[in-house]
Amino acid sequence: MFTGIVTDIGEIVSFKPVAQGQLHRLRIACSYDQTTIADGASIASNGVCLTVVASGVAGGKTWYDVDAAAETLALTTAKHWKLGTKLNLERALKIGDELGGHIVAGHADGIATIVSREDLPDMARFELSTTRELARFIATKGSITLDGVSLTVNTVKDVTFSVLIIPHTLEVTTIGGWKAGSEVNIEVDLMARYAARLTEMK
Repeated sequence: MFTGIVTDIGEIVSFKPVAQGQLHRLRIACSYDQTTIADGASIASNGVCLTVVASGVAGGKTWYDVDAAAETLALTTAKHWKLGTKLNLERALKIGDELGGHIVAGHADGIATIVSREDLPDMARFELSTTRELARFIATKGSITLDGVSLTVNTVKDVTFSVLIIPHTLEVTTIGGWKAGSEVNIEVDLMARYAARLTEMK
């Protein structure tokens, strides 16, 4: 489990399609202490929970390897990742850690497309659209995870919604580089999903 609070920005430094392109072996450089990264650990990368299969240090920089499988490539923006892609990273939540965002599973539900970007004094407002299936779980003032970042929904209209990004978030995540037409990973709030399911079963 995660909280949607980004703790580092990683960069893909090695990219190798395997299994006839059905699996991508990625090497991600980061600033985490390599001694704290165990094989089998979970690290969220742009909101996608990936399992560490190896790690090390090269040129004074920590790296770790992960595999992005076929389903991940089909459902998320991982299919667009390449050498040099920057990723929002978050280590798995430990018992007793501060819950700074909201409960995030790291299982991206799909993709949202950035419709527009409005730069305001020290802030930015983004309007995004997603599928009707996912839009029904999005509510004004509710929580949403975009590229691994816990955000509060500002407005909602049909399949379109908006978020307002504060200066700190623009600085410490990849959101500062978002632009109209870009795709981002979306994970809807688990509570919204369970509430919808309970309603459907009545």
